[in-house]
Amino acid sequence: MKKHLLTFLLLTLTGMLVAQPVLQWKYSTRGRVYAKPLISENCLYIGSLDSVFYALDKSTGLTIWEFRSDGAISSSASISGKLVLFGSADGNLYALDTKTGQPVWIFSSGGEKMKDIWDYYLSTPVVSNGIVYWGSGDGHLYAIDVDTGKLMWKYKTGGIVHADPLVIDSVVCIGSFDGTFYALSADNGEVIWKFRTVGDAYFPDGEIQKGAIFDQGVIYFGSRDYNIYALDAKTGRGRWNMKEYGSWIIATPLSYKGNLFFGTSDTHLFYCLRKSDGKIVWSLPLNMRVYGSAVARENIIWFGCFNGKLYGVDDATGKIIHEFATDGCKANYSSVYQENDEFQSEFELYGKDYLESERKIQAMGSILSTPVIEGDRIYFGSSDGKVYALRLD
Repeated sequence: MKKHLLTFLLLTLTGMLVAQPVLQWKYSTRGRVYAKPLISENCLYIGSLDSVFYALDKSTGLTIWEFRSDGAISSSASISGKLVLFGSADGNLYALDTKTGQPVWIFSSGGEKMKDIWDYYLSTPVVSNGIVYWGSGDGHLYAIDVDTGKLMWKYKTGGIVHADPLVIDSVVCIGSFDGTFYALSADNGEVIWKFRTVGDAYFPDGEIQKGAIFDQGVIYFGSRDYNIYALDAKTGRGRWNMKEYGSWIIATPLSYKGNLFFGTSDTHLFYCLRKSDGKIVWSLPLNMRVYGSAVARENIIWFGCFNGKLYGVDDATGKIIHEFATDGCKANYSSVYQENDEFQSEFELYGKDYLESERKIQAMGSILSTPVIEGDRIYFGSSDGKVYALRLD
């Protein structure tokens, strides 16, 4: 770990020599923001743990409208026509009018629950062919008519479903905290195939927390059993897996230029793997977790870290080119880290007072949000309660 931190420090010092993204605006909510922003026309849509769903002007950050649910919102949103859809910890899926923020329909699941304090995200609804697919803490994948909000079918898994559904033609795929990845008929929910994660001595269930991606016939996703998996999309058979000993892999990987990019939890690394066989191209040492997904623009990979920093790295080498610190990071970084970027002597990441440690981490303005790039701007949320818009030069 000290070797990783030394490398991290050297890369950070090198990164200080380059230009940083320029803040265009920031918007303060009243809770942590874990969701990925959604950009549509002139609006940015995003939810907060303050239970409010916001529509903001993407150019200025000014409020267009707000809608209050009865639970924290850590689900990212989707657009279908004149509807914007998202889930809430109150157990409901909301479909709001994009212009007014008024509910068009509300679908109630069997209720939400969290696996543990690191179960940060709710499932993002995905719309395909007039049907909304959405996972729930009650263990179900739901298929709902997007126009009426009426249930079409549901499938019960053996665990919490907070991953994002993945629709491939007539198949909907999703992972569950029961450690199984499911491929179901998008029309009726019948099982086409299942894949069981390997599991680990410490995490035998091999929980699947976030969504998968599909690229050229292969499905990729991470698990709490320390593995990232590549499956044949037709059969569900494993192509390869890469085990990151000692760390969950939560982030949905990014596929870009023949490689996969993703961060880890407890080994505090950001990886570039060859998509064809899972071999490591490079790894970048950090000093905290990465749960959000990365995005790419012009050979730069952008991602957020729990240390409150947004990084832009060279896709070929992993060299840090850009870095932006949230307000929470600027104010509270020293409560967790020393000047050499190692933990403060009294700080224990998973000690007996782990809840207080987690509070300190989140106070740094952790970026669990997956960034969104449109034009020359990048948007993301932070656990300091703010939504940021930066200009990329």
